[in-house]
Amino acid sequence: MAKLSKNQKIASEKIDKSKKYEASEALELLKDVDFAKFDASVEVAYRLNIDTKKNDQQIRGAMVLPNGTGKTQRVLVFAKGEKAEEAKEAGADFVGEDEYIEKINDGWFDFDVIVATPDMMGQIGRLGRVLGPKGLMPNPKTGTVTQDVAKAVSDIKAGQVAYRADSAGNLHLPIGRVSFSVDQLLENLKAVHEMVLREKPASSKGVYLQNASVSSTMGPGIKLDTSSL
Repeated sequence: MAKLSKNQKIASEKIDKSKKYEASEALELLKDVDFAKFDASVEVAYRLNIDTKKNDQQIRGAMVLPNGTGKTQRVLVFAKGEKAEEAKEAGADFVGEDEYIEKINDGWFDFDVIVATPDMMGQIGRLGRVLGPKGLMPNPKTGTVTQDVAKAVSDIKAGQVAYRADSAGNLHLPIGRVSFSVDQLLENLKAVHEMVLREKPASSKGVYLQNASVSSTMGPGIKLDTSSL
């Protein structure tokens, strides 16, 4: 097991590992034990009782956080003609067609999200080997394959986050930055929690929500009492 740094040890000692903290208390504690020299990201992690091998138990989608993530996403849009103009007007950082496919093939990745109109997916499919492993492939489930490119760009710029439960039933989402107020983080956390409950598969048996915790980029995990949400 990796040895804890002095700062990690101090932070860890402030947390009662056997306790589940009420949400606002957990967020205050998270801010207190954060020792990063930068404005760290804050994340919530859920362990869900789902079997993602079953199609009807996969959890995937996108949502806009009430207070955003604190990070401005750079958006690349693959679209033609009128749709390309709509994307530019909505604030997309890069808009085009084949020229960007060539750039990506040459190793260019100065963007965070790709949005595409359905008619462009045939061409983008050629980039599957490159984009797939990085989680950058556009997908209708996350709203990134759409005719309404303007809405997709606006949502992403407003703080939309994509989510997907992994094969072990873990779901991780950013809920802001350490510089956010506790109220802002709490509002984002509540919105995420509502989404997690809403996404419960009808075929999931037993206790759906196993556990949840919040943490900052370099800080320790703090267990959540989800009933406080």
